[in-house]
Amino acid sequence: MPKLSKEEAARHQEAEKLLEKDVLTVAEREFVLEHWHEGARHLNSVAGAFFTPLELARDFAVEVTGRKIIDLCAGIGRLSYLIKVAADFSRQPLDLTCVEINKDYVEVGRKILPEARWIHADVLDLPKLALGTFDCAIGNPPFGAIRTDTKAPRYKGSHFEYAVIDLASDLADYGVFIVPQGSAPFHLSGTQTFRHATSQKYEAFIKSTGISLQPNCGLDTSGYDHLWRGTSPRTEIVCADFKDIRAERQSIHDSQESHIPGLKAGPSINPAIARRPQQADLFA
Repeated sequence: MPKLSKEEAARHQEAEKLLEKDVLTVAEREFVLEHWHEGARHLNSVAGAFFTPLELARDFAVEVTGRKIIDLCAGIGRLSYLIKVAADFSRQPLDLTCVEINKDYVEVGRKILPEARWIHADVLDLPKLALGTFDCAIGNPPFGAIRTDTKAPRYKGSHFEYAVIDLASDLADYGVFIVPQGSAPFHLSGTQTFRHATSQKYEAFIKSTGISLQPNCGLDTSGYDHLWRGTSPRTEIVCADFKDIRAERQSIHDSQESHIPGLKAGPSINPAIARRPQQADLFA
């Protein structure tokens, strides 16, 4: 595990002490949100799990649309918390669902954001039928080749951020994600001018999923590079309209079935649903 500075260790211990309480005040929630350190208990570099800087999370909220939101790879809920703050300011109620595989993070998240439904699970094993559909899927998924025993519905490559976005396309009408700049089809952050920057891995992602990632409203994330803890990745915020993609997939599916002699067309079944595991502890 990374070595925390004396100040980081002291603040983390203060946050741990606060978490012993059953209910936290708003000020206590925000102290924990800022100072509970993801590297204090876990070797987070192995899992590629680094919490989103709060300043970036606050600006990220501008891109989120809808009222029913699912946060994939939620950590302790930094993105969702800042989205809720923005919604509270406009007096718009939210229905938040946070999914996280790390049990420690889930326990902290439930104290910070008790208003959300927290699910302890691998996002790639989510039972879609039990969750319903969402207006928007969000996330800062672990970057790169993360070891996992589960697979995305369509994407078969090794980049975990793409796998999460593929799954999200089955859950929500719209998606907003923080990804490594190299996984985005453009360079906006840290550059003087916007430019398209496709790659073989991105083209493979489009070919397997049909998902095209679009730029955000113009947020340059490079100003937050120094605020990440334990890393300093160059990132981009990407957006995707999943509703049109699902309609196109359904049209292709129906067309293929209509050309099979003797086969009666029926509703399409996502293979991720057909093989979904039994996870009794999802909502524990």
